[in-house]
Amino acid sequence: MESIFVSTNEIEKQKAIAGELRGICAGKKAAVKTYGCQQNEADSERIAGTLMLCGYEIIDDETEADLVIVNTCAVREHAELKILSSTGRLKNKKEKNRDMLIGICGCMAQEKHRVEQILKSYTFIDFIFGTDMHHRLPEILQTVISTRKRQVFVNEKKHNEFGVISEDMPVLRQSDYKAWVSIMYGCNNFCSYCIVPYVRGRERSRSYHEIMKEVRGLVADGYKDITLLGQNVNSYSGEKDFPHLLEDIAKIDGDFWVRFTTSHPKDVSSELIDIIAANEKIARHFHLPFQAGNDRILSLMNRRYTKQQYIEKALEIKEKIKGVSITTDVICGFPTETEEDFLDTLDVVKTVGFDMIFTFVYSPRKGTPAASMEGQVPHDEKVRRFNALSELQNENALKNNQKFIGQTLKVLTDGLNNGTYTGRCSQNKVVVLDKPVEKGVFVNAEIIDAQPYLLIGKIK
Repeated sequence: MESIFVSTNEIEKQKAIAGELRGICAGKKAAVKTYGCQQNEADSERIAGTLMLCGYEIIDDETEADLVIVNTCAVREHAELKILSSTGRLKNKKEKNRDMLIGICGCMAQEKHRVEQILKSYTFIDFIFGTDMHHRLPEILQTVISTRKRQVFVNEKKHNEFGVISEDMPVLRQSDYKAWVSIMYGCNNFCSYCIVPYVRGRERSRSYHEIMKEVRGLVADGYKDITLLGQNVNSYSGEKDFPHLLEDIAKIDGDFWVRFTTSHPKDVSSELIDIIAANEKIARHFHLPFQAGNDRILSLMNRRYTKQQYIEKALEIKEKIKGVSITTDVICGFPTETEEDFLDTLDVVKTVGFDMIFTFVYSPRKGTPAASMEGQVPHDEKVRRFNALSELQNENALKNNQKFIGQTLKVLTDGLNNGTYTGRCSQNKVVVLDKPVEKGVFVNAEIIDAQPYLLIGKIK
C-alpha cells in the first residue's frame, strides 16, 4: 500500500480547483444529509467545509438545495433501505430542477453491489464517491459539472489496500461548543458480523502533532466538549499510543472535556484506565461494546475476549474511575445463539450494571462471514430477546441515576430542546435544568430527581 497520507501538492491541487468552482457555484445552495455514526457526522462536516470552499452556501433543507450529498451508513440492512427510500424522494425535486446535482458517499458507496444497484435503479443520482475520496470532492464536482455525465469515484482496491488520511481541508462544524476530532480511520478487527473493515479500509492513524494542533485550536476557539473518534479509537498508533495522546490533550490549558469513542475491549489497558482516573478533563464516560455474553458466540463473532475478561475490564473501570458511566452495544440473535447463550448476555448486564445499552437485532451484512453462517435466529426471537434486554436495562439505568440524587454535577448546557433546557454531565447523561440558560456554558446543577435516562437538575 502506498503512503496513506495525501500529499500537500494534492491538497493544493484540490483547493485550486475549488477556487475555479467558486465562480460557477457562487449563489448556489448545498445540503449534506448524514446517516450513521459519529464518524459519518465528522466526515459530513469536512464535506460541508469543502463545499463552502467551492462557493456553495450550506443549508439544512435538501429540498431547497441545488446540490445534495447523502452520506450513508452500511452497518445494518434497515439503515441502507431507509437511505435508499429517503434518497428516492429527491427524484421529484430533480425532475423540477434539471440542474440539481445529487451525490452519494459514505459506507454504502463502498459496497460494490449497492453501487451497481444505484447505477441501475437510481438514475437520477449524478455521482458516487467512496470513503477515501472526500479530499477529492472539488475534482469530483468539477468533473460532474463539466461533463454532465454520471461519475463514480470509488476505490476498488482490496480492503487492505485502500484508505488515506488528508489534512488541511476545511471543516464546517455544526456546533460552536462541541467538536468531533477523528484520530484514526478504518478497522483491523474483522468482527464476523461487521462490514466496516471492508468499506473503511485498514486502520490508519493521524499524526499525533496534527491531532494536538487541531485540539489546541478548538480549545482556543472556546470548544468545551471534544470527542476523539475512530472505528477502534484506542488502537490509535501515531507517534504516541492512545493513553498518552489522551493524557497530553488533558494537559492543554482551558476549561473543557475530552471524550472518545468507540473502544474495543481488547485494547483497553490498565494504563489507559489509570490515566482517565487521574485527569478530570477526561470525561467520566466509557463506551465499551461487549456485543454478546457467551464465549462461544464471542468466538464466532471474532471478538477476541471472553465473558470473564470483559467483566473484569468493566469492573476495573468502575473501581478506578469514580463516578464513571459505562455504556455498551449488544447484538441480539447472532447466528446459532440459543436461549442459554442469551442468558449469558443478561448475566453480563446484571453484573456490570450499565448506564445505557445500545441494543441491535442482528442484521446480516452481505460479504461478512456471519451472513453465510447456518443457524440464523428467527426475527421474532431476536425481537423477544431485544425486549427482555431492554426491560432489564431500564431497571439498571434507573438504579444508576438515582445514585446521583443529592450530588452537584458540572453540566455543559445544550440550550432549549423541545421546550426544555437541558445539558450533559461528564458521564454523558442528559440533565434537565430548572431555568433558562444559553447553550455552550458550564453550570453546576444539584440533581434533585432521576429517571432511567434523565437526571433532573437545579442550577446552583
